[in-house]
Amino acid sequence: MKYELTPLKYAYDALEPYIDRATMEIHHDKHHQGYVNNLNSVLENYPALNGRPLEDLMREFDNLPLTDGERIKFKNNGGGHLNHTLFWDVMDPQHPQAPDLIREIEQEFRSVEEFKKIFSQCSVSHFGSGWAWLVRDQNGKLQIYSLPNQDSPYLKGHTPLLGLDVWEHAYYIKYLWNRAEYVKSWWNVVNWL
Repeated sequence: MKYELTPLKYAYDALEPYIDRATMEIHHDKHHQGYVNNLNSVLENYPALNGRPLEDLMREFDNLPLTDGERIKFKNNGGGHLNHTLFWDVMDPQHPQAPDLIREIEQEFRSVEEFKKIFSQCSVSHFGSGWAWLVRDQNGKLQIYSLPNQDSPYLKGHTPLLGLDVWEHAYYIKYLWNRAEYVKSWWNVVNWL
């Protein structure tokens, strides 16, 4: 079984004016599709791995029967697929609520506003390409951190709850070099705040 790109649950222009249609089309249909294609290519010679949940494979990364070159490609493209799938899901123009998670954020970070401040700073200060994350660690505790490239929190045994893509392809058409403005605008489309 091959991995597939899930269609967006909203129109390409549904997140405007915060994220533009052109960025959504290129980001989803070209960048994300590329990660899916490359991931399937890496795994085509490993039928025992095909069809397994990608989250499980990421957690077992160190024990996968891949060559060193395949391991790098798997991490980059498997992470790219997982990261982007969550990224599309945490955005929605309708803003449904997640009261349990919001309460937990308030307990851990004092307030939603303080959480957003810490998460935004993590996003803006990340050097180069990568992601900012809100995760639940192995002990169930919430953490905020960034990871380079397409590295996934599953590689650390953590479960991602919120991820922000800070690669330039996520924002350059609309925001050019202004990552801080992109991060500030992005909060308007996070679907549970």
